[in-house]
Amino acid sequence: MLIQGFPAQVAGTNCFVVAPGPGEQCLVIDPGVGVGDTLDELIAEHRLHPVAVVLTHGHLDHTFSVLPVCQARDVPAFIHSDDRSALADPWTGMGLPVGAPVFGVEGLTFAEPDDVRTMADNQRLDIAGLSFTVRHAPGHTPGSAVFSFDGDDSQESVLFSGDVLFAGSIGRCDLPGGSMQQMTRSLREVILPMDDDIIVLPGHGQQTTIGRERLSNPFLQDLKD
Repeated sequence: MLIQGFPAQVAGTNCFVVAPGPGEQCLVIDPGVGVGDTLDELIAEHRLHPVAVVLTHGHLDHTFSVLPVCQARDVPAFIHSDDRSALADPWTGMGLPVGAPVFGVEGLTFAEPDDVRTMADNQRLDIAGLSFTVRHAPGHTPGSAVFSFDGDDSQESVLFSGDVLFAGSIGRCDLPGGSMQQMTRSLREVILPMDDDIIVLPGHGQQTTIGRERLSNPFLQDLKD
Protein backbone atom coordinates (compact mmCIF):
# COMPACT_ATOMS: atom_id res chain seq x y z
CA MET A 1 0.00 0.00 0.00
CA LEU A 2 1.29 3.43 -0.97
CA ILE A 3 0.67 6.17 1.61
CA GLN A 4 1.92 9.73 1.17
CA GLY A 5 1.08 12.52 3.61
CA PHE A 6 1.88 16.21 3.93
CA PRO A 7 0.68 19.16 6.07
CA ALA A 8 -1.75 21.73 4.72
CA GLN A 9 -0.89 25.43 4.71
CA VAL A 10 -3.20 26.19 7.65
CA ALA A 11 -3.27 24.39 11.02
CA GLY A 12 -0.79 21.75 9.85
CA THR A 13 -3.64 19.43 8.91
CA ASN A 14 -2.33 16.20 7.44
CA CYS A 15 -3.61 15.37 3.97
CA PHE A 16 -3.02 11.79 2.84
CA VAL A 17 -3.01 10.00 -0.48
CA VAL A 18 -3.60 6.23 -0.26
CA ALA A 19 -3.33 3.71 -3.10
CA PRO A 20 -2.58 0.01 -3.61
CA GLY A 21 0.61 1.12 -5.36
CA PRO A 22 2.07 3.48 -7.99
CA GLY A 23 0.04 3.85 -11.16
CA GLU A 24 -3.18 2.81 -9.38
CA GLN A 25 -6.42 4.48 -8.32
CA CYS A 26 -6.18 6.36 -5.01
CA LEU A 27 -8.09 7.99 -2.17
CA VAL A 28 -7.47 11.50 -0.87
CA ILE A 29 -8.04 11.88 2.87
CA ASP A 30 -8.72 15.32 4.44
CA PRO A 31 -7.68 17.90 1.82
CA GLY A 32 -7.20 21.05 3.90
CA VAL A 33 -6.26 24.62 3.03
CA GLY A 34 -3.87 25.12 0.12
CA VAL A 35 -3.09 21.47 -0.60
CA GLY A 36 -3.75 21.65 -4.33
CA ASP A 37 -0.24 22.08 -5.73
CA THR A 38 1.45 19.51 -3.47
CA LEU A 39 -1.40 17.07 -4.02
CA ASP A 40 -1.14 17.42 -7.79
CA GLU A 41 2.63 16.85 -7.60
CA LEU A 42 2.21 13.66 -5.55
CA ILE A 43 -0.47 12.34 -7.88
CA ALA A 44 1.72 13.01 -10.93
CA GLU A 45 4.87 11.61 -9.30
CA HIS A 46 3.21 8.28 -8.50
CA ARG A 47 0.96 8.24 -11.61
CA LEU A 48 -2.16 7.99 -9.47
CA HIS A 49 -5.82 8.35 -10.36
CA PRO A 50 -8.00 9.80 -7.56
CA VAL A 51 -11.46 8.26 -7.36
CA ALA A 52 -12.76 9.65 -4.04
CA VAL A 53 -12.13 12.05 -1.19
CA VAL A 54 -12.69 10.65 2.30
CA LEU A 55 -13.15 13.01 5.27
CA THR A 56 -12.49 12.13 8.90
CA HIS A 57 -14.83 14.93 10.03
CA GLY A 58 -16.37 18.20 8.95
CA HIS A 59 -14.04 20.90 10.28
CA LEU A 60 -12.82 23.36 7.67
CA ASP A 61 -9.14 22.69 8.23
CA HIS A 62 -9.82 19.13 6.98
CA THR A 63 -12.43 19.87 4.30
CA PHE A 64 -11.46 23.22 2.80
CA SER A 65 -10.17 21.89 -0.53
CA VAL A 66 -12.77 19.14 -0.96
CA LEU A 67 -14.62 21.03 -3.71
CA PRO A 68 -11.65 21.75 -6.00
CA VAL A 69 -10.24 18.24 -5.52
CA CYS A 70 -13.59 16.58 -6.29
CA GLN A 71 -14.56 19.00 -9.03
CA ALA A 72 -11.26 18.72 -10.92
CA ARG A 73 -11.60 14.94 -11.15
CA ASP A 74 -15.39 14.46 -10.97
CA VAL A 75 -15.18 12.23 -7.89
CA PRO A 76 -17.40 11.94 -4.77
CA ALA A 77 -16.65 12.97 -1.20
CA PHE A 78 -17.43 10.64 1.72
CA ILE A 79 -18.22 11.84 5.25
CA HIS A 80 -20.00 10.34 8.26
CA SER A 81 -23.70 11.12 8.25
CA ASP A 82 -23.53 13.01 11.57
CA ASP A 83 -21.12 15.55 10.05
CA ARG A 84 -22.89 15.81 6.69
CA SER A 85 -24.37 19.19 7.60
CA ALA A 86 -20.88 20.60 8.17
CA LEU A 87 -20.24 20.53 4.43
CA ALA A 88 -23.24 22.78 3.88
CA ASP A 89 -22.47 25.01 6.87
CA PRO A 90 -18.91 24.61 8.19
CA TRP A 91 -19.01 27.91 10.06
CA THR A 92 -21.36 26.78 12.82
CA GLY A 93 -19.11 23.87 13.74
CA MET A 94 -16.18 26.26 14.13
CA GLY A 95 -18.19 28.69 16.28
CA LEU A 96 -18.30 31.33 13.53
CA PRO A 97 -21.14 33.35 11.99
CA VAL A 98 -22.30 31.85 8.70
CA GLY A 99 -20.34 33.40 5.85
CA ALA A 100 -17.59 34.81 8.08
CA PRO A 101 -14.05 34.96 6.63
CA VAL A 102 -12.51 31.51 6.89
CA PHE A 103 -9.60 31.44 9.37
CA GLY A 104 -9.94 35.21 9.59
CA VAL A 105 -8.76 35.69 6.01
CA GLU A 106 -10.93 37.78 3.71
CA GLY A 107 -11.58 36.14 0.36
CA LEU A 108 -11.29 32.52 1.50
CA THR A 109 -14.62 30.91 0.69
CA PHE A 110 -15.97 27.39 0.95
CA ALA A 111 -18.50 25.34 -1.00
CA GLU A 112 -19.44 21.67 -0.90
CA PRO A 113 -19.04 19.30 -3.86
CA ASP A 114 -22.04 18.09 -5.86
CA ASP A 115 -21.60 14.41 -4.98
CA VAL A 116 -21.45 13.85 -1.21
CA ARG A 117 -22.00 10.34 0.17
CA THR A 118 -22.42 9.43 3.81
CA MET A 119 -20.72 6.70 5.81
CA ALA A 120 -21.90 4.75 8.87
CA ASP A 121 -20.28 3.01 11.83
CA ASN A 122 -18.68 -0.36 11.01
CA GLN A 123 -19.26 0.17 7.31
CA ARG A 124 -16.77 -1.60 5.08
CA LEU A 125 -15.86 0.42 2.00
CA ASP A 126 -14.13 -0.92 -1.09
CA ILE A 127 -12.77 2.00 -3.11
CA ALA A 128 -9.76 2.39 -5.39
CA GLY A 129 -8.73 -1.22 -4.90
CA LEU A 130 -8.58 -0.65 -1.15
CA SER A 131 -10.78 -2.02 1.61
CA PHE A 132 -11.19 -0.21 4.92
CA THR A 133 -13.56 -0.04 7.88
CA VAL A 134 -15.22 3.15 9.10
CA ARG A 135 -15.55 3.50 12.86
CA HIS A 136 -17.71 6.29 14.23
CA ALA A 137 -15.77 8.02 17.01
CA PRO A 138 -17.64 11.17 18.10
CA GLY A 139 -16.33 13.66 20.62
CA HIS A 140 -14.28 16.09 18.57
CA THR A 141 -17.31 16.47 16.31
CA PRO A 142 -20.59 14.53 16.22
CA GLY A 143 -19.54 12.71 13.04
CA SER A 144 -15.84 12.15 13.64
CA ALA A 145 -14.67 8.84 12.21
CA VAL A 146 -11.49 6.82 11.99
CA PHE A 147 -10.52 4.59 9.07
CA SER A 148 -8.91 1.20 9.64
CA PHE A 149 -6.90 -0.42 6.83
CA ASP A 150 -5.99 -4.02 7.64
CA GLY A 151 -2.50 -5.18 6.76
CA ASP A 152 -1.22 -8.58 5.68
CA ASP A 153 2.02 -10.53 6.15
CA SER A 154 4.00 -7.82 4.36
CA GLN A 155 2.05 -4.73 5.44
CA GLU A 156 1.19 -3.43 8.90
CA SER A 157 -2.33 -2.28 9.68
CA VAL A 158 -2.93 1.47 9.54
CA LEU A 159 -5.44 3.72 11.30
CA PHE A 160 -6.24 7.19 9.98
CA SER A 161 -7.39 8.74 13.25
CA GLY A 162 -8.35 12.27 12.17
CA ASP A 163 -8.69 14.49 15.23
CA VAL A 164 -9.66 11.66 17.58
CA LEU A 165 -6.16 10.46 18.55
CA PHE A 166 -2.82 12.26 18.25
CA ALA A 167 0.68 11.33 19.32
CA GLY A 168 0.52 12.16 23.03
CA SER A 169 -2.89 13.83 22.94
CA ILE A 170 -6.47 13.78 21.64
CA GLY A 171 -8.72 16.15 19.72
CA ARG A 172 -10.26 19.13 21.48
CA CYS A 173 -13.87 18.86 22.59
CA ASP A 174 -14.71 22.50 23.29
CA LEU A 175 -15.96 23.53 19.85
CA PRO A 176 -19.68 23.39 18.97
CA GLY A 177 -20.78 19.78 18.71
CA GLY A 178 -17.83 18.53 20.73
CA SER A 179 -18.31 16.35 23.80
CA MET A 180 -15.71 15.08 26.26
CA GLN A 181 -18.14 12.40 27.37
CA GLN A 182 -18.47 11.12 23.81
CA MET A 183 -14.72 11.39 23.25
CA THR A 184 -14.06 9.29 26.35
CA ARG A 185 -16.46 6.64 25.09
CA SER A 186 -14.84 6.68 21.64
CA LEU A 187 -11.37 6.27 23.10
CA ARG A 188 -12.50 3.46 25.38
CA GLU A 189 -14.67 1.56 22.89
CA VAL A 190 -13.00 2.29 19.54
CA ILE A 191 -9.32 3.07 20.16
CA LEU A 192 -8.27 1.04 23.21
CA PRO A 193 -9.44 -2.36 21.88
CA MET A 194 -7.18 -2.01 18.81
CA ASP A 195 -3.94 -3.99 18.48
CA ASP A 196 -0.74 -2.36 19.72
CA ASP A 197 1.12 -2.65 16.42
CA ILE A 198 -1.38 -0.61 14.41
CA ILE A 199 0.27 2.47 12.90
CA VAL A 200 -1.69 5.64 13.65
CA LEU A 201 -1.66 8.46 11.10
CA PRO A 202 -3.40 11.40 12.81
CA GLY A 203 -5.01 14.54 11.46
CA HIS A 204 -2.19 16.67 12.90
CA GLY A 205 1.36 15.91 13.91
CA GLN A 206 3.55 12.85 13.64
CA GLN A 207 2.59 9.22 13.28
CA THR A 208 2.50 6.90 16.26
CA THR A 209 1.16 3.45 17.18
CA ILE A 210 -1.72 2.25 19.31
CA GLY A 211 0.77 0.53 21.63
CA ARG A 212 2.83 3.67 22.14
CA GLU A 213 -0.26 5.71 22.93
CA ARG A 214 -1.61 3.04 25.27
CA LEU A 215 1.60 3.31 27.30
CA SER A 216 2.29 7.04 27.17
CA ASN A 217 -0.77 9.08 26.15
CA PRO A 218 -2.12 10.63 29.37
CA PHE A 219 -5.68 10.61 28.07
CA LEU A 220 -5.56 6.86 27.47
CA GLN A 221 -3.72 6.31 30.76
CA ASP A 222 -6.60 7.96 32.59
CA LEU A 223 -9.06 5.60 30.91
CA LYS A 224 -6.97 2.56 31.81
CA ASP A 225 -6.76 3.68 35.42
